[in-house]
Amino acid sequence: MAIHTFTLVPAAYVFLLRTGEHGQPEVLLQLRRNTGYMDGYWACGVAGHVEAAESVLSTAVREAAEEIGITVNPAELRPLTAMHRSNDVAGAALEQRVDFFFTLQRWSGQPQVRESEKNAGLSWWPLESLPEKVPPHERAVLSLLASELDGGARVPAVTVFGFDGEEIDRYVTARDHGPARG
Repeated sequence: MAIHTFTLVPAAYVFLLRTGEHGQPEVLLQLRRNTGYMDGYWACGVAGHVEAAESVLSTAVREAAEEIGITVNPAELRPLTAMHRSNDVAGAALEQRVDFFFTLQRWSGQPQVRESEKNAGLSWWPLESLPEKVPPHERAVLSLLASELDGGARVPAVTVFGFDGEEIDRYVTARDHGPARG
């Protein structure tokens, strides 16, 4: 039996949600720059890697303060999905990621750019009309969330992305995930 070594990188993503002026759900996104990854894309307003000896909930709270200057009560974070994904385009999947996605509807403070060297701006976007450039794995989760909030299937507790034959849309359409959350 062959032994395979790979790296697993955990991260927290927090989608801040609000109701827009026309009653539709909106999400806060940041315009990435100077990061070396997906620069010029509108990405999750709060996201970051879990640090040594830190829980994913502590990561979400810390990143919210560092990136957009808000205070988050961990009890207000609502788990959305855990995504297991691969960034390896050659198919070896030697670098894998586990992304924990949360939604947040209550926080203290006004979101503002706190890391201007990496963030060119913040903007609220209707879930139904996201900008063209959104990282593919985030767009997949946001599409599932938009569908759920519109009365569709629940966002699965666990999703996969970037593995041959297991793209998130194939996974989701292949299963019945029950009624939408209320």
